[in-house]
Amino acid sequence: MQERALLHPFVKEKIQEKTDIDALFTTIFETFYKRIFNYMAYRVSSLHTAEDLTSLVFEKTLAKLSTYSQEKAPLEVWLFAIARNVVNDHYRSLKRRSFFSLDAVKELVSSRKDPESMILQGERNGKLNKALNTLNSRERNIVALKFGANLKNIEIAQVTGITESNIGVILYRTMKKLKTEIGSVEQL
Repeated sequence: MQERALLHPFVKEKIQEKTDIDALFTTIFETFYKRIFNYMAYRVSSLHTAEDLTSLVFEKTLAKLSTYSQEKAPLEVWLFAIARNVVNDHYRSLKRRSFFSLDAVKELVSSRKDPESMILQGERNGKLNKALNTLNSRERNIVALKFGANLKNIEIAQVTGITESNIGVILYRTMKKLKTEIGSVEQL
């Protein structure tokens, strides 16, 4: 079962002192880093880019932590809203400039030892990326929040502003679409 940190007792009062912010940020970072990173890894194709974007999320979180208000949204929802905006900004910046990224090539070359497993993993990733690319941005974002960040449907609803029941329907239809695109998991 997934661990959930209850940070809300720390945030109830207005955070004023730098030491309070530093201690709270440390707790937030340790609690949410892996989930934010997984979300980023689902949304972008390169692990290096996911690491950079995750760092950017926590930089923005630290900069704005003193302005956070629990009355507006739970901490987790606030963090994933920042993460979603960072990914959107990243893709907007890519539209402005077109370049060839060597990150994906570096990862394939340096992380695998066995050439056969490299080829099989590359084919699997290619099929999965091709299937994910058939999804629109809303579907892709919801899949990343569900499986990358391990959020529940109600939490996804809070992050995206869509109703919980609509999230369930979108996920069901999206998974059905992915299944027809990929086939069974064994074929992947």
